[in-house]
Amino acid sequence: MKLIVDSGSTKADWIAIDESGKVLFTTQTLGLNPEVLSKEEVVKRLNDKFDISHNKQKATHLYFYGAGCGTDRMKNFLAEVFKGYFVNADVNVHEDTYAAAYATAPKGQQAIISILGTGSNCSYFDGEELHQKVQSLGYIAMDDCSGNRFGRHLLRGYFFNKMPEDLAKEFEREFNVDADFVKNKLYKEPNPNAYLATFAKFLIRHKDSEFCRAYIFEEMEAFVDNYIKQFENYKEVPVHFVGSIGFYLKDELKEILDKHGIVLGNVLRRPIDGLIEYHVLNK
Repeated sequence: MKLIVDSGSTKADWIAIDESGKVLFTTQTLGLNPEVLSKEEVVKRLNDKFDISHNKQKATHLYFYGAGCGTDRMKNFLAEVFKGYFVNADVNVHEDTYAAAYATAPKGQQAIISILGTGSNCSYFDGEELHQKVQSLGYIAMDDCSGNRFGRHLLRGYFFNKMPEDLAKEFEREFNVDADFVKNKLYKEPNPNAYLATFAKFLIRHKDSEFCRAYIFEEMEAFVDNYIKQFENYKEVPVHFVGSIGFYLKDELKEILDKHGIVLGNVLRRPIDGLIEYHVLNK
């Protein structure tokens, strides 16, 4: 049994397949970002799902693609946790951009692969390997155009009294805006980046308002300048996107990319289905 996992910071999609590619089960856990979780928390999230804990001895391969796995230290940390949990499995841990590349780029195609979800990332795919020029420093220092960045903007806009009154009232009805509650979520509980990203749905729903539109285009311009344009051939290859932010803001994304002479490629909400085909073909 092969386990294929696509994990962001908010959630992780799991699919178990047999040798022929037949789906045995699918499930979802909370995100497994090693930058913000301890070993104990990772194991707890695995144990919380019966399909995973009940079948852990049966797994022969684990292919994990995850946010926060861009450095060897984080990849090795998570791999050791998984090896101790899935004791009969050959464990492979890759950064989430590889999942995006395998799902969006036809075999052998050169492309720039971008992730816009809870966090953000961008790499050049030469058809086989990914290449990065920028080392991510995580959600506090980087993650332009991500869900957590948009959440930060909305919270600041609300608490600095910059949010229009009608939006502020709706924001109050939808979210707990008690300052102590917010600070506890940000500074005391696990996954503050995922908490910030929960506000992104509000921004997407009101993307046509001047207030939200300004944040959207500010962040998209930053992503183009800081991430996409780091690659000299950014006008010569398609730029593929994976993640809910890119998926739900596809029209705005195309508008910005067109402005910079960049070709928008495939835009997927989740890469997990494409990964099944990839791992069946590449046994």
